[in-house]
Amino acid sequence: MIESLHVILEKIMKKLRRSTTVLGIGLMIALFSAALTYVTPPAAMQLDFPAAAFFQQPTSTPQTQDISEIGSTDGIIVLGGVIVLIVLVPIFLYRKSWMHTSSS
Repeated sequence: MIESLHVILEKIMKKLRRSTTVLGIGLMIALFSAALTYVTPPAAMQLDFPAAAFFQQPTSTPQTQDISEIGSTDGIIVLGGVIVLIVLVPIFLYRKSWMHTSSS
């Protein structure tokens, strides 16, 4: 009776430990990402004089002329092809030597 109760409690504790570990890791990741994305206002914006905030005037950003062409993905395609070659060429070159060492 006590032996079976111990086995049942051990299974429950394993499940509880796993879920607690996963929950703890998830909480740590959430807190870490929240800390990374939190942005404090610059020191210049934190004024000691509330009346001085009235005199601040935002300046407009000048619009730049867009020089990109619609549908111009040639550079991206070439870069992707170069990355594929960088990965695949060594695999094809060393494939035979890997096959000989694994069959020995």
